[in-house]
Amino acid sequence: MRNVFQRFARLVRHRWAEMHLRKALPPATLKELETLIAKSELGHTGQVRICVEAGLPFSYIWRDASARQRAITLFGKLRVWDTEHNNGALIYLLLADHAIEIVADRALDRTMSAEQWQTLISDMQSAFQSGHFSVGLVTALERVSQQLTHHFPRKTGSASDDTNLPDAPVVQHHLPGRKQ
Repeated sequence: MRNVFQRFARLVRHRWAEMHLRKALPPATLKELETLIAKSELGHTGQVRICVEAGLPFSYIWRDASARQRAITLFGKLRVWDTEHNNGALIYLLLADHAIEIVADRALDRTMSAEQWQTLISDMQSAFQSGHFSVGLVTALERVSQQLTHHFPRKTGSASDDTNLPDAPVVQHHLPGRKQ
């Protein structure tokens, strides 16, 4: 359990990261990701969401929650679990903690070993360390989409199902006065 000073330092780091979010992922990058997600979902029955947060909400910092705990919460909140074939995926990036989480629904999760998921995350981390957030996210999206297309292909001519989620990446802000 972290002491109050450590929690305060983490809070400051997370709020500081909020100011750099737009630089890491400019609007053009977010639009590109949205287009790639929409294109990807034409080939499979899964749902892919990308969520980026510069920092965690205060309540998560205060209780010393991890990026994984936040990603799992958002997996439910963003309804990624709500797919007919249990094949949704959330790609989550927490800039302040340099954390990457991929939460895959149970059917999709079974298509890759723990080592394969970890390799995907490691590849993203390498791109991010070089400041290439777009490259890391696009590569992760492509690899998750390949899994979905291989294991859950959309039948030719079939319409997308009723559980179609928005394709736009979710960018969470936690500074006062910022839009969520």
